[in-house]
Amino acid sequence: MTRFRSALAPLAIALIGLTAAPQPSWAAPPKPVPSAAQEQQVTTASTCAPTVQAATTNARLTSLFTTYGNDNSRLDDWTGADGTYSLKLPGGKELWVFSDTFLGKVNPDGSRPPVVEEGGSTVFLNNSFAIERDGRLSTIHDGTAAKPAAVMPPRDENHWFWAGDATLAGGVVEVTYQEYERFGTGAWDWRWHRNVVARFAPGRLEKPLSVHDLPSGHGVSWASAVLKDGGYTYVYGVEDLGSPKYMHLARVKGESLLGSWEYRKADGTWSPNEADSARVMSGVANEYSISKVGSGYVLITHDTTEALSPNIVAYSSCSPSGPFTGKQHVYTTPETGGNIFTYNAHAHPDVKGNGLVVSYNVNSFVNTDHYRDVSIYRPRFLDVTFQ
Repeated sequence: MTRFRSALAPLAIALIGLTAAPQPSWAAPPKPVPSAAQEQQVTTASTCAPTVQAATTNARLTSLFTTYGNDNSRLDDWTGADGTYSLKLPGGKELWVFSDTFLGKVNPDGSRPPVVEEGGSTVFLNNSFAIERDGRLSTIHDGTAAKPAAVMPPRDENHWFWAGDATLAGGVVEVTYQEYERFGTGAWDWRWHRNVVARFAPGRLEKPLSVHDLPSGHGVSWASAVLKDGGYTYVYGVEDLGSPKYMHLARVKGESLLGSWEYRKADGTWSPNEADSARVMSGVANEYSISKVGSGYVLITHDTTEALSPNIVAYSSCSPSGPFTGKQHVYTTPETGGNIFTYNAHAHPDVKGNGLVVSYNVNSFVNTDHYRDVSIYRPRFLDVTFQ
């Protein structure tokens, strides 16, 4: 089994909740936030809860990534990826943060060669960056043009990093990553291992300045979403049991994720002990977003209450801590069907669009589909408007 299959295929299955890695003893269920605490906040939710008005294709970003992905002027750059986080950099540039990434050429018929591990010329990396400036994209990877490497390199062939959300702290880029590890020879013998944050200089993004451990002792991947609000940096995570998946919430005072963390407890207060982190809600995907819209906060996620769901939904709250209620339908992804599925919708509040820009990923259960049609493994972009 190739490295491509061992990384990409398990990711696809994990994200839609068909299976889950074996759960260690710390996965015993924490108590949910009490309904009384939820009801107290929900009574005022209508005063700040945006209502979804429409979701339409973002033509600019769709065209930008299609044109760039098909451009063969360089053969060590992006032709497709998933993950699709973003961060506004000093000077106005946009950093696009990707997980599993294809680099190489696109054939005239819209196909791509197989990956190197399968005898082709396409390079497959578990993470990469792209920079957007003045309507143009460029790919960032470590290594060389002849032998590209991930910007966040693994320790060995049995480990790899998938990217999470990112933030700026004192001009330094901080990107959350989840490390996964293989523990056997079977196709599904892999599991989440730990969380880290990598710090990058905005002008030198090929490799991190430093890498630091993040809290990882209780089965929560702290990489789903990051939000700065009210002097805190909120970090949203997921407790992934396959189905269901639960939101967890932590926060750090100030901008840097290297500060002292505290965790949202079942009674709505905060604790410095990760073991006190409560399940805020179920139904979120591994990647989602919390964005400030008007006077409220909007959660965008794929609906994981449904298996293989094509539906992107929104919840709202008056607080970045939730509760997030009032589930609204945002969009049904037209690509879903047959071998093709979609996943991990989330917003890009700093990206210019006609409303709140939302991306989602497209994938296939059939490995060769990624070679047959390059458009499958590329993000799609929406403009979501509210009233």
